[in-house]
Amino acid sequence: MLAPEVGSISVWSAGGCFLLWSHEVTATSRHYVDRLFDPDPQKVLQGVIDMKNAVIGNNKQKANLIVLGAVPRLLYLLQQSSSSLELRTECAVVLGSLAMGTENNIKSLVDCHIIPALLQGLLSPDLIFIEACLRCLRTVFISPVTPVQLLYTDPTVIPHLMSLLSNSQRTQEYITQIFSHCYSGAPDGSVQPWLFHTLTSVCFPLQVRMQALKCFSVLAYENTQGLHDTVLVDGELDQPVEMQLTAAKCLTYMCRAGAIRTDDSCIVLKTLPCLVRMCSKEHLLEERVEGAETLAYLMEPDVELQRIASTTDHLVAMLADYFKYPSSVSAITDIKRLDHDLKHAHELRQAAFKLYASLGSNDEDIRKKPILESGVIELLCSLTQSDSSALRVNGIWALMNMAFQADQKVKVEIVRCLGTEQLFRLLSDPDTNVLMKTLGLLRNLLSTRPHIDQIMSSHGKQIMQAVTLILEAEHSIEVKEQTLCILANIADGNTAKELIMTNDDMLQKIKYYMGHSNVKLQLAATFCISNLIWNEEDGSQERQDKLREMGFVDVLHKLTQASDPNLSDRLDTAANH
Repeated sequence: MLAPEVGSISVWSAGGCFLLWSHEVTATSRHYVDRLFDPDPQKVLQGVIDMKNAVIGNNKQKANLIVLGAVPRLLYLLQQSSSSLELRTECAVVLGSLAMGTENNIKSLVDCHIIPALLQGLLSPDLIFIEACLRCLRTVFISPVTPVQLLYTDPTVIPHLMSLLSNSQRTQEYITQIFSHCYSGAPDGSVQPWLFHTLTSVCFPLQVRMQALKCFSVLAYENTQGLHDTVLVDGELDQPVEMQLTAAKCLTYMCRAGAIRTDDSCIVLKTLPCLVRMCSKEHLLEERVEGAETLAYLMEPDVELQRIASTTDHLVAMLADYFKYPSSVSAITDIKRLDHDLKHAHELRQAAFKLYASLGSNDEDIRKKPILESGVIELLCSLTQSDSSALRVNGIWALMNMAFQADQKVKVEIVRCLGTEQLFRLLSDPDTNVLMKTLGLLRNLLSTRPHIDQIMSSHGKQIMQAVTLILEAEHSIEVKEQTLCILANIADGNTAKELIMTNDDMLQKIKYYMGHSNVKLQLAATFCISNLIWNEEDGSQERQDKLREMGFVDVLHKLTQASDPNLSDRLDTAANH
């Protein structure tokens, strides 16, 4: 094999090829930047135009130009009154193209103070230049890394943007996009009437109405001020999906803010069915996620909406599909598509968890029928074994809500599907959120005496062992309080309380927490004792005698000096029994 000639690109030397190629790109980029400093204005203009053509779809070139200092020079040329209008416009176009690169590009542009320069450009009388500045501002502000408060540093900016709305369709579209990403707080006197006019008038293009609707949804979120005269939000089936979904979000936010009643026909007959429809697999992944999350938020506090949703269009069965995506990772060969699909698979599961939690949180019939019969409990239990702590938290949270005031059949099914080993693995989870939700699940399972006695008869030894480990370990006050509340529930059982009374080590722990400096722990521990010595139950005298021998009476007397009213009430209850 012949050795490569000096200076040529070696096809068998990957490192050498990359270095030489990188050097050539940098040299080319340097040439573009150097031309911005030419004393001939026409050559500068041509250099900017050539730069515009070079950066289209080329993120590497964009990054090189930013590193080489193109942005400050472009901003200088854009702001100079001596620059021709064509040059200033082309500079705005190139800056907008640079902003369409990576988030790091956006950060660099913001650090170079691009926003004040572009806002100043909006004072120009030339519409084409204004549109170029607005297009760049739109691209910068829709990025999540741009601080939205930069739009409000000058109080004259918003009124001026409002004055530009009537200039052209493009100014309307760009400004409403900026508002939909940056506008927040109470409805503004100047913006809101224009939004209402835009949404209710067919003379505005669809894209402008879409952005106005997004802006209105921001205003509607947790805000009733000025929204009593509800705008007619068009979310009919003949509208694009994005319009339907955004309209449903708008009405959802207004409903949660109290501006629309939950039994209003626009909620029951339009908004809720629309959001359920968005959960079907015929829609894009992003639409399914947004639909499920919005639906969960809409019905979270309202039992009737939960009932309606649970029986609408096989919603519970549709949610099961959220956990089956992507169906085959091995079949996806495109790395970018794989990243996208895996990201949305995670988001789909998160959205489904939220919706399950809302569906099963308040109504026993929903838990017993659609959810229990759909096999969702098995699905949620299996996902508590996920490597993702966020998925474990949400899975346990959904199960905790299902167990709340549930009948014995539901609780037994949860315990059966979750399994003793997994339950206690979750009780030793290093993530505090997982631990807290698992304790909450256990507390809901151990409610009402028949349920307490049944579960403790089959799993009592393991539960008491887990409680002991948590009380002995270094955990937060909240974790230990929740654990003591579980003990108090066990103490309320008819037969389960004997697991505490026959465990002197556990009784000593309860006594220790009765003397703890934290009132919450004192109260929870005293609650345990109150349940153990309740005198209307068989064996209460024997239990009282044993606790007296162990020194609990002395601890109770010391606590009578407590200033906390809740603790005083609990002490009175314990003393009277």
